[in-house]
Amino acid sequence: MHHTAELIQLHDDIDQRVGMIRAGQPDWLCAKGCDTCCRRLASVPSLTAAEWALLRDGLVALPPAQLDEIRRRVAALADGAARPVVCPMLDEASGACPVYLSRPVACRTYGFYIERDKGLYCHDIEKQEAAGELAGVVWGNHDAVDRRLAALGETRPLTDWFADWGDDPPARGAP
Repeated sequence: MHHTAELIQLHDDIDQRVGMIRAGQPDWLCAKGCDTCCRRLASVPSLTAAEWALLRDGLVALPPAQLDEIRRRVAALADGAARPVVCPMLDEASGACPVYLSRPVACRTYGFYIERDKGLYCHDIEKQEAAGELAGVVWGNHDAVDRRLAALGETRPLTDWFADWGDDPPARGAP
């Protein structure tokens, strides 16, 4: 069971929070082309089965050459790529995510939610806030998001999901 309905509700709740932040802070950094977080991952991202199912749907919709490149990058991560990790989905030339609508919760929340004790927040936004460029920033509580994700079942590294996917991914819409 992939818990699709629960994941969609979590996405909706995150989107509402992000919308509130953006409405109050029109100069918020997180936008297409700001890919600092995508280039500085602390580790290989982990996803629930529901997140993987959604991401996989986005991946199979990509042109085959682009998917092959992503698979090559994921394989490099599995072999112990250097840190910080660059997201294997990132289009490095444009700074855009080709699977943006299918992206995992960690990508949806970064820059808008905070786990200060783990150092998981956007330091660029924090610098702007400290300089007085962003007034009254109210970050979302990532602990609440983590609890909801944990209820969706097993979480595995992206590299493991790809390894189980095999060398010949199914066509769009296939199980």
